[in-house]
Amino acid sequence: MHGPALSGWLTVVLCAVTGVYCLLRMRACAGEERRAAGGEAVMGLGMASMALPAAVLTPPEWSWTVYAAVFGGAALHALAAVRHGGHHLHHFVGSLAMVYMAVSMAAPGAGAHAGHTAGTAGGTPVLTGGLLLYYTAYVLHAGTRLVPVALPAATAGGPGPDRAARPELTLACRLSMALAMLAMLVTL
Repeated sequence: MHGPALSGWLTVVLCAVTGVYCLLRMRACAGEERRAAGGEAVMGLGMASMALPAAVLTPPEWSWTVYAAVFGGAALHALAAVRHGGHHLHHFVGSLAMVYMAVSMAAPGAGAHAGHTAGTAGGTPVLTGGLLLYYTAYVLHAGTRLVPVALPAATAGGPGPDRAARPELTLACRLSMALAMLAMLVTL
């Protein structure tokens, strides 16, 4: 997960800002949207902490177990919420991907930063490839949904929705986290 310093810091900032926005969105929403925002906040802030450059923080060996436990719990929560529909299946896949990365980094011989040394693989190549394909497809799909669409004249001048509940910002956050997940998986 720990790649070059600049890309690491960019990932940290992107995920932290996304996580904080999702926390703010939680306060502005209710019901299913609130639960989705909570899951995304956990994911964003967790990804930010996992992406810290190794020069800044070398995580203790036990930290990977904590990450696996937190995201394992998040995966179970998302799995239980899948029956409600919404975005929970994606949260489930994302949480499992985080568990996979944490377990890969905790594996004996992997070391805390095995993912960024040449010639060492931090996980199962087939599983990593499948997750890379999933997130690539998700990024492409979410990106096409962000393309602006002309609004009808009757709604173009009306008051806009609350800034914290704007669907395009929510989609942009999901896209940002998916891009960060791709970057983290590539360094695995």
